[in-house]
Amino acid sequence: MIDGLGAARSGLSAQSRRMDALANDIANVNTAGYAPQRSSFEELLNAGTRAGVAHRDLGPDFLQGALHETGRPLDMAIEGEGLFQVSRADGRIALVRAGAFGVDGSGQVVTATGERLFPPLALPPGTDPRALRVDPNGVASVNGQSIGQVQIVTVPAPSGLMREEGGTFFATAASGAPVPAAGAQVRQGVIEASGTDVAEATVETIATRTAFTASASSMLAQDAMLGALMEMTAREDAGR
Repeated sequence: MIDGLGAARSGLSAQSRRMDALANDIANVNTAGYAPQRSSFEELLNAGTRAGVAHRDLGPDFLQGALHETGRPLDMAIEGEGLFQVSRADGRIALVRAGAFGVDGSGQVVTATGERLFPPLALPPGTDPRALRVDPNGVASVNGQSIGQVQIVTVPAPSGLMREEGGTFFATAASGAPVPAAGAQVRQGVIEASGTDVAEATVETIATRTAFTASASSMLAQDAMLGALMEMTAREDAGR
């Protein structure tokens, strides 16, 4: 019976984690380039017997999202596998799929939150952003003169990336260091939509809530049975 309580508790924990992931995916349905979280459930065994279930984070789902033409010269999308690199204020290099860029006061190409594209890419002083051209290989030029390269990278094991809110990732020892992404192309004037499929996420949310409710009911039933057993044992002891 104690094992039953443990199994029910593990079910509550696993389904709760999946609910959190689904809620985050749905909250980012309008976040450009957002990669939903992949999950699975694994059976826990104790001495060969079923002892519950565990949630496993399989990492981001980087399947190609829908590409939307914007016509804005600083919007860029990745066609194929890969991530942009941006430099954080603390010196760390973050990885993002979203390519809604702008320019800061010094002409540096930056994200909406001010993180600079890495390696740095700067427009010459006085350049109208509409003069910027980025070819499919990421070569950036202004009036025919090359000014830098928009690099697209990937990692050996994407499931090992560390995720932050809003679709930002960091390489870890588990993911491996960033390397050039083979076959990826840059599309200028295009934004990639969020990878969240609302209909699919809704169905999964309903299924997860149902499983959570079942685990909660199982725990309550196990608890009631344990309480009844303890009460019976106490009465027997008192009658001796």
